[in-house]
Amino acid sequence: MMKKNLLAIFAFCIVLFSAGSAFAYSGELFRVCGLNPAGDNYLSLRECGNSNCKEVTRLGPGTYLWTMEPFDEQGWRQVVPMYGVADMFSGDPDVGFVFARYICRVE
Repeated sequence: MMKKNLLAIFAFCIVLFSAGSAFAYSGELFRVCGLNPAGDNYLSLRECGNSNCKEVTRLGPGTYLWTMEPFDEQGWRQVVPMYGVADMFSGDPDVGFVFARYICRVE
């Protein structure tokens, strides 16, 4: 009986700590990069991670972005554009998806 209780406590701790680490990502700072200046020279912020999704806005070269997820999914990354210092904390920030090939991590 004691062994079952210890095993149950151990299993509970594993679930508790693994769930906590899954929610620990607080975002990273990126910027728009790698655009072709002779081409469109903007990156589309879209409602979902697909080129068929509605365009929310267009981001110019060097626009700073705050990531919402630690990794891209199928080449798309969810971000919040940082047009100014307080944008991420405003009541209604732009949130959308960009093609990850055109963003660079700010070190």
